[in-house]
Amino acid sequence: MSEPACVLPSFEIDDDGLLKDPSTWNEAVAQEIAHLLEVGELTDEHWEVIHALREYYGKYGVAPAMIQVCRQHNRDRHWVHDLFHSCLNAWCVAGLPNPGEEAKSYLSSAY
Repeated sequence: MSEPACVLPSFEIDDDGLLKDPSTWNEAVAQEIAHLLEVGELTDEHWEVIHALREYYGKYGVAPAMIQVCRQHNRDRHWVHDLFHSCLNAWCVAGLPNPGEEAKSYLSSAY
């Protein structure tokens, strides 16, 4: 009997690395996006950020101030940027919808 084929996550991203359909997000998709964005393997710290972003977005429908995420986790204000190389990458890996041009600009430059 042959081994079952490995099923890779199926998803599409736009030019910014954002999921075209955020409902396709799961942890495997997050890991694939992290690899595509050269973030690497997701550690427990990465997952802390991802869960914080998803929770905040679920509650308020907008991106949080990244310094707020850092403070909530008692981390340096550069923590999210250092983990993901940009705050926009963190948003992408978290599988959240396109936040709009103004928020993307903020997330691209926010520390």
